[in-house]
Amino acid sequence: METELMGQMEQEQEQRSRSPSKEYSAAQRAEAVLKIWAERQKPAQICKEMRITWTILNQWEKRAMEGMLQALEPHVRLDKGPALSPRLQNLLAKRQPSFPAERLRRKLKNLPEKLSTGE
Repeated sequence: METELMGQMEQEQEQRSRSPSKEYSAAQRAEAVLKIWAERQKPAQICKEMRITWTILNQWEKRAMEGMLQALEPHVRLDKGPALSPRLQNLLAKRQPSFPAERLRRKLKNLPEKLSTGE
């Protein structure tokens, strides 16, 4: 019976060590994502330090990108911004909707006609 209890205690301790018990604030999550984007730390280092899985860190990164793009949506986008890390450029490329150039050209060509007819 005592060995059963010891085995059960060991299993519970192992489960606790695998699952992240700490919840991180938005500021802590943002800091972790910014460290990756600024290439100050590798994702594996952050996962190890914060005791989180790669999946969780990847979710934080995606949410940060979505929030940033949503926050900047009403503003005019500049063609050439500051130099971004390759990782951040890749994330931005994945998040931007694909819009065929020919379709855009047609819409721009028809714009003066629509403005003059009042449509």
